[in-house]
Amino acid sequence: MSETTETGLPASIELAWGFREQPKKGPKRALTLGEIIDAGVAVASAEGLRAVSMSRVAQELGVATMSLYRYVNAKDELVTLMADAVFVPVPAVPEDGDWRAGLTRWGTEYMAIARRHPWSAEVAISGPPVAPNSVRWMEAGLKCLRAAGLGPDGQMASLLLVSQFLRSQALLESQLDAAMRASGHTDETLLHSYSRQLAMLTGPSEFPALREVLDAGVFDGAAGDADEDFHFGLGRILDGIEVLVTGPAPA
Repeated sequence: MSETTETGLPASIELAWGFREQPKKGPKRALTLGEIIDAGVAVASAEGLRAVSMSRVAQELGVATMSLYRYVNAKDELVTLMADAVFVPVPAVPEDGDWRAGLTRWGTEYMAIARRHPWSAEVAISGPPVAPNSVRWMEAGLKCLRAAGLGPDGQMASLLLVSQFLRSQALLESQLDAAMRASGHTDETLLHSYSRQLAMLTGPSEFPALREVLDAGVFDGAAGDADEDFHFGLGRILDGIEVLVTGPAPA
């Protein structure tokens, strides 16, 4: 069974970093941590994150459930490693020091991976990033913000702001996609139905701002614009960071 060591991290996280060796003794069917993670990703991709359990992953591998506990202490630990494993490659940082282009690429590549693995947006946050790829992503983002001239506090606060937006956008897209699949709607028919329902429920005297949006057909034209919404949101956040970069120093 995995143990907590002097780093304060579970043995499986240390193993993912390469700080310890694979267990040498065990069942005839030799396993690696990578194989266990890959099997968990396969289950999540095919059946959703809720389907992932130690027993289900063991079944995927054709081994006894208890054999997994020599590598991973619990399901939550495994899910953390699964989410970390799919976020590759880590985006490269522009060498020309263009921090805005670097963070735009950073966010765009994050969303591309999140859309390929929508279950990853549902993974609960249990603490600061400690798994290898998540720390490398943090390093890449901080390098962009350091190039902008921000101090350590500003770098970390700005990266947290961008990360929160990305996670929120990925979760929203994942949940909307699941809702559409469950209802049998496409995004176009779902939004059209929503627009029609709101028009029936609201009047121009009580909801003048909302009715202006409805009458302009904003919801009717929103189908398929998830990427446009993402770039709009990311762009406005980067505008705010740019004010911080170029504006006067705060008191």
